[in-house]
Amino acid sequence: MSRRERIEAMLTDDPSDTFLRYGLAMELDKEGSHEASLEHLAGLTKDATPYVPAFFMAAQQLARLERVNEARDYLRVGIEEARRQGDAHAAGEMSEFLASLGRAGE
Repeated sequence: MSRRERIEAMLTDDPSDTFLRYGLAMELDKEGSHEASLEHLAGLTKDATPYVPAFFMAAQQLARLERVNEARDYLRVGIEEARRQGDAHAAGEMSEFLASLGRAGE
């Protein structure tokens, strides 16, 4: 059984487990199943308490896929959410990554 399959099996017992959902998204990314990975990350960003690392990981994945404008959108929302949750470290990391992507149209 692969790591992804083990995570999926554990999710059947607790489908709302944030860390398992995040782990599944990361495994899907490693497997090259980017759209499925991004769907899982998007779900994590829409939870009642959005999972801040999901914004950053989605943005990094989108940037690797050369979908930079979408990456910027995730970062902007993620920075605000990190600030709202009092996570200055995550807000700072995402701000730096956003700056490294340059401005739209560059």
